[in-house]
Amino acid sequence: MASPDPQTPAGPGGPIPGFHAVVPAGGAGTRLWPLSRAGHPKFLLDLTGTGRTLLQATVDRLAPLAGPGGVLVVTGAKHAAAVAEQLPEVGEADVLAEPSPRDSMAAIGLAAAVLLERHGPDAVLGSFAADHVITDDDLFRRAVRDGVEGARAGYVVTIGITATEPSTAFGYVRAGASLGLEAAPSVRHVVGFTEKPDAGTAAEYLATGEYRWNAGMFLVRAATLLEHLATQLPTLHDGLRRIAAAWDGPDREAVLAEVWPGLTKIAIDHAIAEPVAAAGGVAVVPGDFGWDDVGDFASLAGLLAARAGGAAAVTLGDEALVQRVGAAQDAFVVPGTGRTVSVVGVPDAVVVDTPDAVLVTTRAQAQAVKAAVDGWRGRERTDLL
Repeated sequence: MASPDPQTPAGPGGPIPGFHAVVPAGGAGTRLWPLSRAGHPKFLLDLTGTGRTLLQATVDRLAPLAGPGGVLVVTGAKHAAAVAEQLPEVGEADVLAEPSPRDSMAAIGLAAAVLLERHGPDAVLGSFAADHVITDDDLFRRAVRDGVEGARAGYVVTIGITATEPSTAFGYVRAGASLGLEAAPSVRHVVGFTEKPDAGTAAEYLATGEYRWNAGMFLVRAATLLEHLATQLPTLHDGLRRIAAAWDGPDREAVLAEVWPGLTKIAIDHAIAEPVAAAGGVAVVPGDFGWDDVGDFASLAGLLAARAGGAAAVTLGDEALVQRVGAAQDAFVVPGTGRTVSVVGVPDAVVVDTPDAVLVTTRAQAQAVKAAVDGWRGRERTDLL
């Protein structure tokens, strides 16, 4: 049987020929402290009660699209062993360990450069964060397939999430005219990206019907991404290409030690998406699936409540250990030590009990949890971080 043409779309149920899923797995998830720690961050946790961690669920979702050997995970060196343990189906060669965090451009650029070395210029990569929750896999797969078509047409493609509210927590992407792709008519030009707006501006955006949330999902030919990087940040491009050339050989560690610490630390949005969009080289495909970045305990509580049919009281763990009294009926509780937790008369409460730290806050203050982490860091309590 002849091998599939990498330019031919796969059927609706099969892998996409020439497509490689890249999963950047980094960050400490400080707004989910004390569950998420620098040494064991949120992507390594089962936060949805499904028995699969966020990382495992991400790979479960992508593996059918990428096929055997089609998933690469980019993570920090200190997390590589845990990632490999959670993902035995992803070979050791496909877990790319960064010596230190250099932000998303270095992580995704490294994956692109390694894919170019291994598979040539026709390889298409899709980058999807390890710690997001997505519902309706069929709609997600449709968006990815359409995005791959846009990538093969030479564009950097982002998936724009259907905004369910005028949120000030996310950036926005504005869609323009259709690309006119027969195989993917939903793909449109990107007019521009906007950082997190104020509430009034966000409401105006949604009223136009032209704006979607920017979730940081990108699809692009590996060669195209690196060509843009060579134009925008040539020194970073050259460093990543040098590392990738040595990655599968005996000189990897020596080259990493020499080159990696000097790489520019920058997000892919600023390095590629924004300047390339200004030049007309970025497209957007609509993502009409459910999406949550699980950014704080308010987000996590809402996600779990929705999965429980809209229940007001939500527990991550054993409900038998939790007691809610009076106005505390909507308390979100994580009884992580096996101890019982009683919440009395405190509306909107969030209580997270772990062996070495207890967090008490409210959903309204969930974004401020990072300040608690910063406070312990200031006291040099690295054991809590």
